[in-house]
Amino acid sequence: MKYLKLYLLKLYLRLCLFFYFKKIEVHGLENIPKNQPVLLLSNHQNALLDALLIATRIQGFAHYLTRAGVFKKQFVSKLLQSLQLIPVYRIRDGYGNLTNNNAIFEIAADLLKANKMVTIFPEGSHNLARRVRPLSKGFTRIIFNVLEKHPDSNLLLVPIGLNFKNAKDCPDSAAIYFGKPLEAKTYLSDNKNESIVKIKKDVHDAISKLTTHIPVEGYDETVIKLEQMHVNFLNPESVNRCITSNFETCEVRPKSQLHWLRSGLKYLLILNLLIPYAIWKLLAQPKITEVEFTSTFRFAIAATLVPFYLLIVTIILATFLSLKIALLYLASVLILALLTIKL
Repeated sequence: MKYLKLYLLKLYLRLCLFFYFKKIEVHGLENIPKNQPVLLLSNHQNALLDALLIATRIQGFAHYLTRAGVFKKQFVSKLLQSLQLIPVYRIRDGYGNLTNNNAIFEIAADLLKANKMVTIFPEGSHNLARRVRPLSKGFTRIIFNVLEKHPDSNLLLVPIGLNFKNAKDCPDSAAIYFGKPLEAKTYLSDNKNESIVKIKKDVHDAISKLTTHIPVEGYDETVIKLEQMHVNFLNPESVNRCITSNFETCEVRPKSQLHWLRSGLKYLLILNLLIPYAIWKLLAQPKITEVEFTSTFRFAIAATLVPFYLLIVTIILATFLSLKIALLYLASVLILALLTIKL
């Protein structure tokens, strides 16, 4: 029953993401081994949407280590845990809570020892910056917990690069790159500290090749230049090559000529979803304190309130007019939404 619920939820979220993103590209999915312990290690730009994109594209069901801050309310906490999300504490959650991570890391290690799949964002926090930030060593504790108890474990580390055209926008486009797996046991040595440094470097380098990685020095100027050139941020190999060549080998995309049409369709869609849109603009968006959560909250409203609103309007039309008119209205709004998002 648990996996049936997860499967149905996965299908629903995948449908919602289809309506939210203009396109979602997936590369290297075959790099995730089957029937082996796998630790998925991804960059982290777009808050909860990062986990949802991975969860709806991989085969099977993974467990996700997620910032403890979203588990504060009891109802939300139970819901997230039922979806196989596990809270991880950071310094901002209070130094006293950091010791709770010992038990969390043990849980993650036990899942891996049982040939389960665990996802973690080793940067330790999310950030919209188009670069891979320094990795925390929390994920290495999980790795060595497994290896020290089971030196022959075939634990594999799969790097993931999440790429967004513009993570704050809607519609947005995304590309997920699953890299070649790294064998965890090759990092066993007599000097554990050196092994930790080596793992962090190799994983950082692997993720950096799978997503746009702009150096800290001159970051703002580089971003502006790349945006002005309309590079394809969904192709990190091309963008990184552009940066290292000092902008001499950049692949530039032609600017879309459908901007005016998309704008018109967007306003028509807003008119048809006026109440959910007003709730988003007037109630939800002003309360967002971290810009990285913008897309997450927008998506949450799109995946919950919008379907409910459309259902209510459809029922009202069917009751006072006719079922035919109600279904015609529903089909028209869905087509309008698809045109607005996909064009």
